[in-house]
Amino acid sequence: MNDVASLERVRAIRSVATLEGLYDEARHLSVTPGWIKRDKPILTAEPTGSFAPAHWQYELVKPALDAASRLVDVKLAERRNLVLVNPGAQGRVATADTLVCAYQTILPGEAARSHRHTPHALRVILDAKGAFSTVNGEKTPMETGDVVLTPGWSWHGHGHDGQDPAYWFDGLDVPLTQLLDGIFYEEHPQEFEPVASVVTTSPYRFTGDSIARSLDRAKPHPEGHHGARVALAAPEMPTMGLTMERLTSGMKTRRQRSTANEVLCVTEGSGETFVGRERYRWQRGDTIVVPSWTKHEHRADTDAVLFRLSDEPLMRFARYYRFEAE
Repeated sequence: MNDVASLERVRAIRSVATLEGLYDEARHLSVTPGWIKRDKPILTAEPTGSFAPAHWQYELVKPALDAASRLVDVKLAERRNLVLVNPGAQGRVATADTLVCAYQTILPGEAARSHRHTPHALRVILDAKGAFSTVNGEKTPMETGDVVLTPGWSWHGHGHDGQDPAYWFDGLDVPLTQLLDGIFYEEHPQEFEPVASVVTTSPYRFTGDSIARSLDRAKPHPEGHHGARVALAAPEMPTMGLTMERLTSGMKTRRQRSTANEVLCVTEGSGETFVGRERYRWQRGDTIVVPSWTKHEHRADTDAVLFRLSDEPLMRFARYYRFEAE
């Protein structure tokens, strides 16, 4: 556009006589008036996300994994997993706004190829004996009750030296990484990362026994916000908060909500959780999602343990975290 044409354009915009004309010019300029009413306001009095409370039953997903074991060879699929898609995700492959979770299985004698990606990941081992994970060349067991970490951009692959199929719960911050446009992914140049060392203890592995001992020393929240709870330290995964919580039989937590998105995986026991207007009866292996700023409470029928994955550290870092209990 030459100087004369540009000057005429500026004069035309400046001399717009009606709001309708101004709005038409705004569309051509790819701007929008901040004062108009919208179906979805830019600022709201409180969070109004689309993600919904949801519940996945392990006893139903597990047979689907067994069927996948017959139909899907790990040579054809990077991972044999079933992703938990929130009913309010609106086309996104996500379990909560910033988190995605899945159930995964591997058969005896199989090996899942090594790769790495920027999103942080973890596994809660539901049923396994003889399975292992190799992270940055370190081969570590994955046994029932363990929590195994894979910090972002760590080479990792899985295998199974045992006799029975292994099953676990996956948690990753892929939706957050996608939002920030920070996704990078790479397959290992040798297909399977060479094992440099074999260990049973690692900062990336929390064994079921060590978690139980820590819970034995912990005490319930004095105001009833939660049962005995311990944090699983994951300093290399700063977007994720990881805790294990024990609820004794008959225990009920106070109704509460926070701005953190939470995904709960039941590792022991049975009970029920109220999330918003929903009531979910859960047992070992089940997964429940609690979206941001949604009221919820738990009640245990038997002694129970809940693994909690949340984006609370991220919300605290950004100073967006709020909490309230009734």
